Amino acid sequence: MSFGSFLDKMTRMITIPVAEAKARFSELLDRVSRGERFVVVRHGRPMAALVPPAAVTPARDAPAGLAALAGALADWDDLPVVVEQIYAARRQARDRDVSSLG
Repeated sequence: MSFGSFLDKMTRMITIPVAEAKARFSELLDRVSRGERFVVVRHGRPMAALVPPAAVTPARDAPAGLAALAGALADWDDLPVVVEQIYAARRQARDRDVSSLG
C-alpha cells in the first residue's frame, strides 16, 4: 500500500447505513481503533460518526453558577439597551426612591 492510499484511508470518512453498522459494530470499532473513520447514515442523512478518540475534541465542562451567567452576559449584544430599559422603568416606578440609578 502506498503512502497516498494509506493517508486517504486514514482521513476519508466511509459512509455506512445504520443497519449495517449495527450488524458490524464490533468490526467497525476495531477498524476505528486502526484509524479508519465512518459516517453512519439513516435514509441518506448523517446520524453519527465513528472516529478515533484522538480525533474528538473533549467537551469542556459548562460553567456553572455566576460563571455561566457572566459568560451568557458577555455574549449578549443587546445587554446595554436592556439595562437602560430596566433603569428607565425603575425611574418611572413610584414604589421606591430611584435616585441612585443614575
